[in-house]
Amino acid sequence: MANYRLSFQLYSARKFPPIEAQLEALAAIGFDAVEPYAGAYGDDAAGFRRKLDAVGLAAPTSHMPFDKLESDRKGAIAVAQTLGLETVIIPAPPPGQRDMDRAGWQALAHKVAGHAAALADAGMKLAWHNHAWEFRALPDGTRPIDLILADPGVRFEPDLGWIDFAGADLAAELKKRSGRIAALHIKDRAPAGVTRDDGWTDIGAGTIDWKKLWPAIAGSGSDLLVFEHDDPSDWRGFAARSYAYVSKLIGRG
Repeated sequence: MANYRLSFQLYSARKFPPIEAQLEALAAIGFDAVEPYAGAYGDDAAGFRRKLDAVGLAAPTSHMPFDKLESDRKGAIAVAQTLGLETVIIPAPPPGQRDMDRAGWQALAHKVAGHAAALADAGMKLAWHNHAWEFRALPDGTRPIDLILADPGVRFEPDLGWIDFAGADLAAELKKRSGRIAALHIKDRAPAGVTRDDGWTDIGAGTIDWKKLWPAIAGSGSDLLVFEHDDPSDWRGFAARSYAYVSKLIGRG
């Protein structure tokens, strides 16, 4: 059985500062790592790194806005090195570039591939995190996700909740990208008709059959599982209950 690293996307707790208390709580639950987003480290990556070190958490991945890579790639790489990242994750297309035609997506993919090459030169990887947009076919039948990941230097952070929301086959998508997956966003959808917490729920309490899906996760080539909930009213409860469920699933503790 794989020795998985369990991480937590700090965006899930963005409405409940301070971040120091979040990190302490996650370490106490048993998480190995966190996945920051730009708002977590702000303009002080070194200070944030000290907070991680103080509670014994790592940050193997972090979300970083595409615009930051475009405007100041050297600075973005410096932030990534300070945080100790293995992989920089682009969380989404820039605002205004989420409903493009094929040419628009191809142009974006070309830029992403260029950033991936620059990060590789610096000893790191770059990956793309999806929403539902990238899995919706364009008029010619092409899917944006296939254009973005066409360059082999671009890795993938599949958000399993959003892939499921888009109606794609989770196991098939993981199999298709096996060996190129940097981390997996473990996210669960609430049953139909449930609108509380924006329709998301604790991992294991929703509609995704995790036991059935696990062989595909195990075959993905990644050992990094990043828990996320887009809008929890009780982020600590979500973290603790989801950690307990996944830990049992993987035979941890």
